[in-house]
Amino acid sequence: MRCVLFAMFLIAACATVSAADSYTDAVSAVHRDDYDLAARLFRPFAEQGHAGAQSFLGVLYANGQGVSQSYEEAVQWYQRAAEQGDAAAQFQLGALYANGQGVPQNYEMAGQWTRRAADQGVAAAEFQLGLLYANGQGVPQSYEMAGQWTRRAADQGVAAAEFQLGVLYANGQGVPQSYEEAVRWYQRAADQGHARAQSHLGVLYARGQGLPKDSRVAIQWYRRAAAQGDAVAQFQLGVLYANGQGVPQSYREAVRWYRRAADQGDAVAQFNLGVRYDNGQGVPQSYREAVRWYRRAAEQGHARAQSNLGVLYANGQGVPKDVILAYLWLTVAVAGSSGDDVKTAIMNQTTVASDMTAAQIEQAQELARRCRDTQFLHCEAKENVPGVFSAASLSVP
Repeated sequence: MRCVLFAMFLIAACATVSAADSYTDAVSAVHRDDYDLAARLFRPFAEQGHAGAQSFLGVLYANGQGVSQSYEEAVQWYQRAAEQGDAAAQFQLGALYANGQGVPQNYEMAGQWTRRAADQGVAAAEFQLGLLYANGQGVPQSYEMAGQWTRRAADQGVAAAEFQLGVLYANGQGVPQSYEEAVRWYQRAADQGHARAQSHLGVLYARGQGLPKDSRVAIQWYRRAAAQGDAVAQFQLGVLYANGQGVPQSYREAVRWYRRAADQGDAVAQFNLGVRYDNGQGVPQSYREAVRWYRRAAEQGHARAQSNLGVLYANGQGVPKDVILAYLWLTVAVAGSSGDDVKTAIMNQTTVASDMTAAQIEQAQELARRCRDTQFLHCEAKENVPGVFSAASLSVP
């Protein structure tokens, strides 16, 4: 992102530079990555009020190039340039307010400065303003306004904006729902190498939404995105190999792709990897490994992983038998499940409860409350819950 922003600053600054040789030398120094020289040459111009030089100096301080890194100094120089109408500095100042870098985080100020840059046609600012409207950060939440600003950036060829506009069309947020339009914008971003657009385009091909269903083309887009490390594409490739859709069926290949996505923290991939270890599909059967991957997904709120983890605790598979932790995870799973998954979790929860005392159920319920209250971060730590027995004292007959 820094390189992109620097290029934008170069464009903005070059449009306002004086003919002074020393200033031209400073710009040339930036192009040569000679930041020490650039900082020395820009500073006199910046101190004399030259907006372009102030913008450049802000970039150097933000990135620690030729000067000691300091967001506080960057803010000061961006502010001086932004108040003179320098669009690039306005955008960067808005970004620092949004991120709380060098200034207290303030989305309202971020929105104001980003809007001023967007009004001057800075594509990155238009895109960022669209995100602020979509999230209601510093501006009233409005998908309609998000769509308008995102489209302006997309029309300038910003790949991230093209992708985001595709998302808005796919979801019907601020624009009429249209998979055909989603395909068009995803395609434009994907052709620029945008990994998430490639992945989403693959999904539409796989589902036949907005275009004819074609698993082979879906796989091509998934592979391009997966090669860039996109976790969604890696997971989807795992699904296709597991089901033999468009590729020879292979649990081994499915596991390979699930693992790559799971290692990036994708909860659905972690759950599916746990299932493969649970059933010994594509990997040697291992309840211990199943528990490890179920737990990682469960701690991200994945309800089916929580349910399966509860079952393994109840059966003592991969972990010591523990009815309290089994009831805990099944209780949490019931709250987060839907459809048949709810029925399954309730059935298993009832089975476990039949072998528990009223005190144990109360203790498990307290653990479940704490688990939910901490967003699944502190679920199994019994030492802070009064009266909870140790795992060694529990068993399921």
